Order: sequence, then structure tokens, then C-alpha cells
Amino acid sequence: MSLGELIRGRRKQAELTLAVVAQRVGISKPYLSNIETDKLKNPPSDPVLAGLEQELGFAQGELARVAHLARTPADVRQEHENLSAEVEKLRGMIDRFLAGEAQTSGSARELGQASGALSSAREASGGGGGNISPAITAGRAIPIIYSVAAGYPYHFTDLDYPPSVADEYVRCPDVHDPQAFAARVVGDSMAPKYNEGDLVIFAPNAAPRNGDDCFVRFADDESTTFKRFCLRPDGKVRLEPLNDSYPIEVYDREDITGLWPAVMRVERLRKP
Repeated sequence: MSLGELIRGRRKQAELTLAVVAQRVGISKPYLSNIETDKLKNPPSDPVLAGLEQELGFAQGELARVAHLARTPADVRQEHENLSAEVEKLRGMIDRFLAGEAQTSGSARELGQASGALSSAREASGGGGGNISPAITAGRAIPIIYSVAAGYPYHFTDLDYPPSVADEYVRCPDVHDPQAFAARVVGDSMAPKYNEGDLVIFAPNAAPRNGDDCFVRFADDESTTFKRFCLRPDGKVRLEPLNDSYPIEVYDREDITGLWPAVMRVERLRKP
């Protein structure tokens, strides 16, 4: 989400007009309009951003961080996002080790690799021995790992996820799950809400609720599908397509090893 979108969204949420916010911050209405529509060649000054933060209820420095990021060259920004994703993976490796989930024969080697890579990541981020820089306010870089079938179960090959590092990322606001991942929809069983090619963000750490649209992984062959989840009174899992052309399926809970709710969708509104 861009700086302008953040500001416009918060202003509308507060039900304030352009004129009111501009007057309170001490800028003109047209200038604020240009900020919100991202028409400025350069981001606003820090004093203007500080005023907008105060009037619209942002945390101190929140908009400034987004503006500073916008000034960063695209290649440097991408490198930072990739590094942040790698750090999240390494943290996950260490957490699994500390929780005793790593295999005994490989745990020492895994921890050593994670520790060394994490140190290198910290040095590359410019933090030296300090902490990794905080998450980017403009949105977490979510790895796009594979496709998920909105139809019949489809084989899923990225067995290293979650967490994992991908070759492609999408930046999403308000997604705080460090293991969140994105997948592209294949098929039409979840149409018309989800169409083929839509990008859906899933949060593995969020508990699924009845009516959630979920990325589902099956135990027998680790195939996956994308369906609406419903837990029946008898404990069985009901997976419902949104397209009536596809059948409803019912499974025992032990038949499913992954049930991760969708939290956001990115759809294409027009063809390139």
C-alpha cells in the first residue's frame, strides 16, 4: 500500500474531508489531494508527515518510514525485502530447534547454519550486532510460493513452507503473521469470489473459523485445494466450493494436515 493510499484510507475511516485535514496540517487542499493520489514527484517533508500522523492517528514516525522507503531505489528496496524474508525463515528454524522439533541428527547443523546466516543477515542489514530493522510499515513482503487449486486437489511441492523464501513477493498491509504466504488461484470452483490468477494471502498462524476460505493440505499425498471451511457437529470437516458446479466434500479431521485461512486477496481489475 502506497503512502497516499495509507493517508486516504485513514482519512476516510475518520470521516474527515480533504479541506479539514489540510487546514489542520497547514497545507493546501490540492496539495493533500496530490499526496493521497501519489502524484507528487517527491514525498512530503517530514514536518508535513508528522502533522498528518498526528491528525490521522498514525504512530509517530509511521508515515515518515513509508516516505523514506519510497525514496529508496527499487533494487535496494527489493534486496531489503528479500533479506527480511530470509531472516524470518531463519528465525523459524531456530524456533523449531528450541521447541525440540528438529531431528536430533541434524539439529546442531541446522542451528549452526541458522545462527551463521542470521549473523550475516544482520551485518548486511547494517545493524551490526544489533537488532534487525522493524517491519516495513508499507506492508510485509509476502512470499508467493505456489498455486492453489480452486477445484480438485492439486499437488503441492513446496514442502519447505511455511516458513520459506520465494523468488517473488507481494507487499501487503495489515498482515502480521510472519509465516504468511501467497498463492495464485488455479481453477474456478471458488468463482465468482475468486477467479483464476487471483493472488490470495494465507495466514498459517490464524485459527480457522467456520466460513473461512482456506488453503487445505491433505495428509495422504500432501495435495492441496482451496475451499470454504466448515466444522460439522460430528467433528468432520466440510469443504465447500463457491461454484455450484463442484461437489461438497467431507473429510475426517486427521485427513487434513494444513488448514490455513485466507486473509487478503489481490485481484487484477484489467488486463495489461
